Amino acid sequence: MTLLPFSCLKTALTTRVKTSASPLRHAVAFLGSVALVGGSLAAEAAPAHAQSSDVIGSFADVTPASAVDLGEAPHPLPGYGGTPVDSGLVVGTPPAETGKAMNEVSLDPSVGLSSAAVQRRFSYSTVNQHGEVAASTASLFLPKGPAPKGGWPVLAWAHGTVGLGDQCTPSMNPQGERDHKYLNHWLEEGYAIVATDYVGLGSPGMHSYLNGKVNAANVVDSVIASRELKEGQELSKKWAVIGQSQGGGSALHVALSATKRSVDAGLDYRGAVATGAPAYIEEIVLAAGPTFPPVPLLSGLSVYSLYILAAFQEAHPEVDLNSALTDEGRQMIAAAKKSCNDQTAAVVKGVNVARAFRKPLRDVPGLATALRDFMSTPTSGYDKPVFLGHGLTDIDVPSPIGVVLNSDMWLHQFIGDAKKRNLRVDVHWYPTDHSGTVLASMKDSTPFLHEIFTQKPPTSSISGSSVV
Repeated sequence: MTLLPFSCLKTALTTRVKTSASPLRHAVAFLGSVALVGGSLAAEAAPAHAQSSDVIGSFADVTPASAVDLGEAPHPLPGYGGTPVDSGLVVGTPPAETGKAMNEVSLDPSVGLSSAAVQRRFSYSTVNQHGEVAASTASLFLPKGPAPKGGWPVLAWAHGTVGLGDQCTPSMNPQGERDHKYLNHWLEEGYAIVATDYVGLGSPGMHSYLNGKVNAANVVDSVIASRELKEGQELSKKWAVIGQSQGGGSALHVALSATKRSVDAGLDYRGAVATGAPAYIEEIVLAAGPTFPPVPLLSGLSVYSLYILAAFQEAHPEVDLNSALTDEGRQMIAAAKKSCNDQTAAVVKGVNVARAFRKPLRDVPGLATALRDFMSTPTSGYDKPVFLGHGLTDIDVPSPIGVVLNSDMWLHQFIGDAKKRNLRVDVHWYPTDHSGTVLASMKDSTPFLHEIFTQKPPTSSISGSSVV
């Protein structure tokens, strides 16, 4: 366990702000610092959850409209710069049961991994944000060489933010340099990889961005379904989940339900690695309104905000989000629903997302409760080991958020309801940013995964959990 000294955090934040006097940097530091305060309030007790967004909202309430820098008007949505490759897969119609393989094809090498001996793309049944059985797609990668006795241990890869449009689907596009290195590393370590695209990316429906429960179900079902593939006999029953950013959050949600679902499926879930995991973001989103944020944010943060609003609106039509939106807000959300990261970033470059709102989001009846249920990340109830990695200079999921989440999860090994205490939480900090944490963490996550796969898992005290 590597706890972050407060002096290190203070130095990181101060350095980050001093490197640039721009309003963007100050805004990020402000959001992160308020998230630290708000997240701490939320960590104290469940009723304090409401207070955390109110902390930020109170700033917005006293900010005059004349003091808000609205930046530029939203820009037109550009075309997609890539060429998706579907490998000839026909997704098909899902059966009534989840976790079932549907169709499979060889994955086109142009969108594969160089260290894989076998690469397949397949469709499978899972659940969507409306509680319906739905189709999703995924990739399976096997290491080179003969499978060990008992089969290749499996890592389920939960990918980070790519966008909401079908053209963004990970199994239809080349891996970025970072993810290519990261996933090849695990193949070279002797792990098979099952990589879901999540429902709505390359499959019917809309991707439910940062919907932790649904994204987690998509991950678990991909692992279960992969055993029905032609190469499924080469897979071990033992598996763990790894994820970055959005995928880090998905990995944590996987970890809350994976033990029981694995036992039911005859599998052996071992633990989770989550880097750059988001948390308490819903409290910042709830503070949004005509005067918050007060200045344009870095485009990445604006992109994430639009994806959240777009996915939430689709999942909860009973909540009147439109009543809080301006025409520009509806325009930006409509663009986000059909675009990838670079496209959405071009739309909001220099734009303050406050332009999207005609009234504070927290004033929309039912929105706060529904949004928290949609995307909040629990900090207790983890019955298998969890590895948490975060960057000191992360501004995508600002490092103060990592401080609160990581500390809260670590403390819940020892405090709170004994039946919900976390079994084991390893916290690691890295002197790098959001993306850099992925590769920087490998020196610690590699022995962590080796240990949890090779040792007999300890018994958990969490009510209802089972250990294989």
